[in-house]
Amino acid sequence: MGNSIKVGMADLKVAKAPDSLITLGLGSCIGLTLYDPVTKVGGMVHYMLPDSTQLKNNSNIAKFGDTGIKELYRLMVANGASPKRMVAKIAGGAKMFEVSGLSNVGHVGERNAEQAKKMLKELKVPLVAEDTGLNYGRTVELFCENGDFFIKAVGKSNKTI
Repeated sequence: MGNSIKVGMADLKVAKAPDSLITLGLGSCIGLTLYDPVTKVGGMVHYMLPDSTQLKNNSNIAKFGDTGIKELYRLMVANGASPKRMVAKIAGGAKMFEVSGLSNVGHVGERNAEQAKKMLKELKVPLVAEDTGLNYGRTVELFCENGDFFIKAVGKSNKTI
């Protein structure tokens, strides 16, 4: 068994087998993983908001889907992952709050999930599995040994995608 490397909120990390990457308590945030099954390099970004262009002076690239996913991709390649072999999985994007009216706050999870798909398409990385939406938080772990993406949620049965 390798080490379990924690990825915080608005954070991203890359690891190699036998290590795993874990992030706790994804609500409307997205945990996106990239994985190369040959080199067994895996990466995870835990981003909070879809789009960095809404903000000036953004110093935290991992906080946003657009910049976080691109940076994770760059780090994966720098650590020996092949762009042609990389696959992606996502979890999170829950609707954690019932919001009345036309507020965007209630839909941030949905927009986060859409941004993941858009960025992956741009980077030509296939999205092979997802566990998104609904109204509960998730803790997720990517095992670099085999690319398994393990999802735990309170009151739900554990699953691997």
